[in-house]
Amino acid sequence: MMRTMCSLLLVAAVASALAASPTTAQAQGGQYVPIAYIKDPYVQEIGQWAVADHVKQANDGLTFSKVVSGEKQVVSGLNFRLVIDAFKGDGKDARYQAIVFEQVWTNTRKLRSFRPAN
Repeated sequence: MMRTMCSLLLVAAVASALAASPTTAQAQGGQYVPIAYIKDPYVQEIGQWAVADHVKQANDGLTFSKVVSGEKQVVSGLNFRLVIDAFKGDGKDARYQAIVFEQVWTNTRKLRSFRPAN
């Protein structure tokens, strides 16, 4: 009986400590984290899609070159914050920041923002 009580107290103490201090996974939820392999074809495809979607809206003649850096954020899907090289209609290279929301299980992809990068 005494051993059971001690075990229960130990379990309660551990559970309380875990609830009080967030785990690594909980702490990262909602935070942007760097994309480790920016040359991943999937990341490049998302950047290319972002430029194409922007061009549909703005009709400014941008042409995708490559994603040069980025971060992702876990939400009810993923937000990608990407820095993209693109060519303007006059052929000059420029950098843009795009935020793309993607929810694979609903086949959803939305361009949240697209602007010149600083």
